[in-house]
Amino acid sequence: MTMTQDAREQLIAAARSLFFRGLTHGSTGNISVRIENGILITPTGSSLGTVTADELSLIDVNGRHIGGGRPSKEAFFHAAVLRARPSDEAVVHTHSTYSAALSCLDGLDPDNALPPLTAYFAMRVGRLALLPYHAPGDTALEPVIERAAHDHQALLLANHGPVVSAPSIAAALDTLEELEHTAQLHLLLTGHRTRPLTDEQVAALRR
Repeated sequence: MTMTQDAREQLIAAARSLFFRGLTHGSTGNISVRIENGILITPTGSSLGTVTADELSLIDVNGRHIGGGRPSKEAFFHAAVLRARPSDEAVVHTHSTYSAALSCLDGLDPDNALPPLTAYFAMRVGRLALLPYHAPGDTALEPVIERAAHDHQALLLANHGPVVSAPSIAAALDTLEELEHTAQLHLLLTGHRTRPLTDEQVAALRR
C-alpha cells in the first residue's frame, strides 16, 4: 500500500467514525490530510457517512483543485490552516452540536472562547480562538483563519462550528472530540459557578 492510499483509507475511516458517532450529519463537515503532492479533502456535497476514497478531491497548498472530485467550498481554509501550521498534517471541521451551540453564544472571549474546565482540554486543545462570522464558502475568511491558526490548533467559527488541526488524522479527531466534550460541559454548567484551571495549572500541563 502506498502512503497516498494509506492516507485515503485513514481519511475515510475518520469520516465514518465522525458520522456514525453523531459528530456530523447530512452532508456537513469536511476532513483533509496533507500528502506528498498536495492535500486530500472530502468533496463538495458529500456525506462523511458514505463518501469513498475514490471520490476524494486533491488540492494544492493554495486550495486550488488539481484532481479528483470537486472539493468542498471550504477547502480554501483547510489549505490556509495547513500553510500556517507546517507541523500539522490533518484538519477536521464539523458542525458538531455542542461546539456549534457554543459558537452561537454572545459574549465569548475571541482569544479564549472556552475556559479550561479540565486538564484534558488544556492539554489537547489549549486556547480556543473565536473567529468572526463569515458565510460558508466566503473566501474573506482565508486570511483571518490563516492568521489565527499560527497560534491556535483549535478555532471556532462564529455561528458555524469548530476547525481543528493536528499532526495526524487520529490526533485531530481526538482534539475535536475533546473540544466537543468540553463545550457540552460548559453548556451544562451555564448558570453555575465554575472553577476553571488557573493559568499556572494550564502552563504546567502544556510544558
